[in-house]
Amino acid sequence: MTEFRLNGKPVRAEVADDTPLLWVVRDYFKLKGSKFGCGAGLCGACTIHLDGQAVRSCLLPIATVSGRDITTIEGLIGDDGELNQVQRSWIEHEVPQCGYCQPGQIISATALLANNQNPSERDIDEAMSGNICRCGTYSRIKNAIVHAAEAINIEST
Repeated sequence: MTEFRLNGKPVRAEVADDTPLLWVVRDYFKLKGSKFGCGAGLCGACTIHLDGQAVRSCLLPIATVSGRDITTIEGLIGDDGELNQVQRSWIEHEVPQCGYCQPGQIISATALLANNQNPSERDIDEAMSGNICRCGTYSRIKNAIVHAAEAINIEST
């Protein structure tokens, strides 16, 4: 049994210690936002926050998250149902095409902006380099991140 915080709430999962976190989130807790893409941590579709850092949940055994904070795409929405700035920018810039990779993209962008509110183009490229978009919406993703950073900086002044 593993206990941790999922989207701000204490939870407990009674699964084998080597079960990947992705399957616990999707199958045990029925949060379907994080996607299975490659199963090798290469595409980013399964990205979640572990203690605020973007990590691939398809490779992360549940035993390694004991006592830690996990945030999925569902956890980014405020208690009032309000989208965060990255999510709003994604909509404004019409980023998604098929949408499959977008939860992982948004989670990675949110982690970037939590640690760097004024990222350079290189910072964005590095933070997002492990997230694959088969539809090729990379320029819209980058524009949305720049816009979200600008909005966050305006809000904080």
